[in-house]
This record gives sequence, structure tokens and C-alpha cells, in this order.
Amino acid sequence: MKKLFTLFIFQALVCFCLSAQKPVYLDDTKPIETRIDDLMSRLSLEDKIAIIHAQSKFSSPGVKRLGLPDFWTDDGPHGVRPDVLWDEWEQAGQTNDSCVAFPALTCLAATWNPNLAYRYGRALGEEARYRGKDMILGPGVNIYRTPLNGRNFEYMGEDPYLASVMVAPYIQGLQSTGVAACVKHFALNNHETNRHTTNIILSDRALYEIYLPAFKAAVQQGGAWGVMGAYNLYKNVHNCYNPILVNQILKGEWGYDGVLVSDWGGAHDTHQAIVGGLDMEFGSWTNGLDHGYPNAYDSYYLAQPYKELIQAGKYTTRELDDKVRRVLRLFFRTTLNNHRAQGFMCSDEHYDVALKVAQEGIVLLQNKNNVLPINTAKARRVLVVGENAIKMMTVGGGSSSLKVQHEILPIDGLKSRLAKENITVDYARGYVGDTTGNYNGVTTGQNLVDMRTVQQLIDEAVSKAREADYVVVFGGLNKSMHQDAEDGDRLSYSLPYDQDRLVTALAQVNKNLIFVNISGNAVAMPWKDSVPAIVQGWFIGSEAGKALASVLVGDANPSGKLPFTWYAKLEDCGAHRMGNFPGVKRPDEDVFDIEYQEGLYVGYRGVDKFKTRPLFAFGHGLSYSTFTLTDAKADKKELAATDSITFTVNVTNTGAIAGAETVQLYITDVKSTLERPNKELKAFKKVYLRPGETQAVSITIGRDALSYFDDRQHQWVAEPGDFIARIGTASDAIAANLRFKLK
Repeated sequence: MKKLFTLFIFQALVCFCLSAQKPVYLDDTKPIETRIDDLMSRLSLEDKIAIIHAQSKFSSPGVKRLGLPDFWTDDGPHGVRPDVLWDEWEQAGQTNDSCVAFPALTCLAATWNPNLAYRYGRALGEEARYRGKDMILGPGVNIYRTPLNGRNFEYMGEDPYLASVMVAPYIQGLQSTGVAACVKHFALNNHETNRHTTNIILSDRALYEIYLPAFKAAVQQGGAWGVMGAYNLYKNVHNCYNPILVNQILKGEWGYDGVLVSDWGGAHDTHQAIVGGLDMEFGSWTNGLDHGYPNAYDSYYLAQPYKELIQAGKYTTRELDDKVRRVLRLFFRTTLNNHRAQGFMCSDEHYDVALKVAQEGIVLLQNKNNVLPINTAKARRVLVVGENAIKMMTVGGGSSSLKVQHEILPIDGLKSRLAKENITVDYARGYVGDTTGNYNGVTTGQNLVDMRTVQQLIDEAVSKAREADYVVVFGGLNKSMHQDAEDGDRLSYSLPYDQDRLVTALAQVNKNLIFVNISGNAVAMPWKDSVPAIVQGWFIGSEAGKALASVLVGDANPSGKLPFTWYAKLEDCGAHRMGNFPGVKRPDEDVFDIEYQEGLYVGYRGVDKFKTRPLFAFGHGLSYSTFTLTDAKADKKELAATDSITFTVNVTNTGAIAGAETVQLYITDVKSTLERPNKELKAFKKVYLRPGETQAVSITIGRDALSYFDDRQHQWVAEPGDFIARIGTASDAIAANLRFKLK
């Protein structure tokens, strides 16, 4: 017994000594900043240089001798991109990287439901954890300035407030799993043409009021651990190391403590990268494999060239140490976090999240004569028309392209649902668009080739439409170049592939015509008045067919609201009405200057300013039920500087089925020193009501909702005076106007 006791004491002493010798950076009971201090003292110059740049297409190295794992990023923001080869964009051929495709962020924004945004982010984070990813390259919050932007489908619409409210919970949900968000593309990345060489010119007011708020919310409310710099230039400096955007605003005014990551290939200069605030460099187009350093990644601007400048005494380690501290902070939040959530993929819960986001985001734009929902008691034959009914949309579009476990096509979803009612579903191609189906080695496996002429396709569809009870056209755009796709903008506002001819012909032979627009952008609709029902179907991922069918037959009551203005014609958009889109090339320079001459007047702000009439207004979206807003009132008439004011309105479901309505609050400054838009969204709340039910919806705002950015003083100003709170269900559907005063 004495020997056993002695052995126990010896083991206890050994454990005590080992724990006493445990490096501080490995002790997760210590504050992160204390652990960073300890790690900084252990890192060599080579270690510090290594962790601030990539070692492969999507990873950066840790520090092996100190037990710091490699750091792995992956594209989002709608699902976890399939693994690619170490040094190439082509997929690696893994068998365990098929994912759930969640709806594109335009659809998420159209839900106007922050709770769904959190669930979306959480589910995406769990999929990323299963795949061993530490950072998802998303979400995107660039403003919808023009409907020609090929990448709008990845963003959250035209309004800075809506995008701010929706992005914060997405980030919180994602990062609750221990996976970092990387909010992109900071900033002013509002079109794709000449995206590497476009210099943006705009006022400070437009910058602060329109283009920065969602990024600020991502950082200060969402707590984002990563921000990605954009390709374009601002004030003649690339944004991945723009001293105004990165050092002054992001890290200075906003107090951001995370990392600024370059977009892939967004760095172009070592000096600017050093002093301009770039923390992690990825994807630079160096060619060290053929000349120079033996490892291409050593050729990065923040790699061997940076190290040699420090060794030569051209720079101290002051800037480097700040970058390294930020990267270590990121490590402690992710790879060195021992309490990260469990990861898993393709769960029933994830598919449920994808389905619910899709159902709540689908927007019923028009429904004359209550053509929708499809009357399954009377219909016996439904004709489906259009390539987008049969084309997979999860593959393509750029870096958000996915390899999915499954994607329910619109025609399959509708067939499955209508089969329960013994309704026959027929199909006519209608038009032929892009019949390819691959991106970076991921293929759809579909053969969509059809050699018939445009007229033959239209004739077949018209012939079948004459015999159908309903005709559902799945048209719109796709994820091919010059449609909804990265690295290129749309060349026209019109629908491609002669779809206007097709829809016009079908409208002449069937009065129950439904057009479902699959896209991330608005499109011209010259046939709008002759088509009774129009639905915005977005790119909605794995559960697309199921979600669309549920809305079309009325199993789900649509409640989506447009996150952007749907212009009648392109010239009604301020960027095209006043601007020089997509920029003017400088003589003898590969730089395109584009001036945002419309300033603050983006989207519905421009509609009010220029007195145009959109096809569908910002915030618009119908339901199969009806709602009324009554008895609007404010809790006070005057608002002190530190006060808040609460507006209350009764919302009643006056229809026969349960549904949801979104109360929107816009603010008008009656008189201000600087010109302001006629109204600006400052709050909203979505409410779910049973038939006949009434709820009192309360919305509270403070002084910040009344402020504008005074670029002469470089500060936010809320001027005393009269304001009007406009309460409604869309930017053009105001039910009440309440006047109040800021003292």
C-alpha cells in the first residue's frame, strides 16, 4: 500500500509539473489575447510569413512544430463547394463532398426573416465542419446597383438596411459552429465586367449610406471573423489593401479585430499589401512553378518578397505582427477552438432549412383572377414549358457552383405533387438555352441538346397549351456566362433564348398561364399585362422542385418580398439613367473609371427621385390571403436625442387561409440641410396570422434611423425637425403616415 501511495504521489507531481509547463497558448482557459501574446513570442520570422499567405488553392499553413493546424477555406455562400486539387481549380474527385445546396442569398433576403437567416448559417456551418473547413467565403452583401450584375444572385438586394438585418444572423449562425464567415466583397463590387481593373468614383455619402452599412453590420452586429477584399479599385487603389476602406474604416472606425482576406488574385503589389491592411493573401497569379522561387506560393506578395524586405531593413515587423495577431485570433476562434460544434452533412434538418427558406423566399409577383394556386380539384392536365423546368441550376455560375447530393427539378417536383391528385403533367421544351452542364469538373450528367428551331419549339408548346387546363412556364436566366454568373455581366435586360416570343404566343391560347422566373435578377417583361400569374422562383438549390410545387398548388402560402426594385426598363435604373456603366477606359491605362452618378438614388430611392414606375416595387410580394393594416399610431409625438419611438399597427388576415405579411417602416425627413431620399427603409417585421386573426405589430426605432451621413463633417447627423413614418407592405404600398418630431 505504501508503494502504491508513493507511486500515486509521484504521478500527481509529474502531472502537476507537466501542466505547469504547458504552453500558455494551449491553455484554453486563458483569454485569447494572452494566448496570442504567448504564441507571438514563439514564432520565427519564417513562421509569421508562412501563415499570412496560401499554401494551396484554398488553404494556408499552420505551424507544425507548435501544433497549429493548417487553415482551410472553401467557397460558399450557398453550400460547401466540392474539394479541388491542391494547385488547380478542377475538382479532386472526392466521394464525400456532395452537399445540400441552400437557396441563393437573393432568396434568403426575400424571406425578410432574420430567424431563417440564422438557421441557414448554422446549417451551412455544420456542413462545413463535416468537411473540415475553417472558413466559408461568404456571405455576400454587395448592393444590387444594376440588374445586369452577373453576381447579384449571391447578394442580399438593393437596400442597405435589409441586407444589414439579414446578414448578421447568417454570420452568427455560421460562426456558432466554429466556422468563420468571410463577408464579401469589400467593397463597391457592384458589377463583374472589368472587375479587376475598375476604379469606382462616388461620394462619401453614397459610400457610407448605401454601400457600407451591410458590411458594418456584418462586423459589429454579426461579429464576422473574416472579411474579403474586392477585386476593384477605389480612389485608384485595389480594395484588398485599400488604406481608406481597410485601415481607416474597417479596422479604424468600426474596430474590426478579424482578418482581411484577399479575393483570389486580388493582390498586385507587396508594398501596398504591407501597408494597406491585407492580412491573408490567397490565389495570387504568380508563376513560381516555372521561374523564381521553387514554390509558387513563396512568390506571393506577402511571402518571400515581404520577408526579404524585412531582412533588408526596408520594413520592420510592425505591420507583420499586426497581421499575424489577427491570423492567430482567427486560429483560436476556429482551428484551435476545442469546443467547436459537431459537423454533419445532408441531414433532414438541413434539407428542411433549404426548403423553408425557398418557400418563404419565393415571391408571388402577380396573380390576376386568382389563377394561383392551381385548382387541383378541377385541373386534369397541366403543361410545363421551358428549359429551366428540367435544367440543374446548382452547377455553374462561378465560385458558388456546387456538387449536390440531390437537386429536385421543377418538373419533377410538380409531377410528384400533382400525381397525388391524378393530374397529368405534360412537357414542352419551349426554348433551348445553354445545354452544357459542367463547372470545374463537376457535371450535371444531363443531356439537354435539342436541335429543333425556335419556331418548332414554340409551335409544339402552343399546340399542347391549347389542350391544357394550366400552363406553367419555367423560364428566366441560368448560370451561364453573361447571365447570372461570376466574371461577366448580362448583356441585355431582356430574357434570352426568344422567351418573349414563346410567352406571348402561349398567352394567346391559354388564359391560365403562369410564368415562373428562375433567376437572381429582374428581367424585362413586355408581356406582363397578358400573363395572369408571375412568380419569382430564384435559384433555390436542392429542394427547388419541391418548394416551387408547394407554392404553385397552395400547400405553402407565398410570403416573399422583393429585395430589389423590378424595373420596367433598364433606363429606369439610376446606374443606367445617369452613369457610364460599365466604365470608361483611361487612355493608355488598363483602368476603367466608373462614376456612381446616381449617388444615393439606388433602387426605390431612385424610383421616387426620378418618378419612374417599376414593374414591381421593392418590398412587393403577394399572398394567397389578404391583409389589412389599421390603427397605426406612435407612442410619442416628440423624440428626444437619446429616446426611441415605437410605432404600432394592427395587422389582420382578412383572407381564408393562414399566411404571413411583412410590415415595413420607411422614414421621410421633411426638411434637411442636405438632400435626402424621399423615404428609406428603417425597420420591418414579419408576422404570421391565421384567417381572421389580428396582431398588433410594434416597431421601435432610435435616433440612428433618422440620421444621414454628412460628408462635410464626416459624421452621422440626426437633425432636429419633422419626420414622417410611412408604414406599409411595400415601398409603393403605404397604409399610414405618422408625423413626429426630433427635438
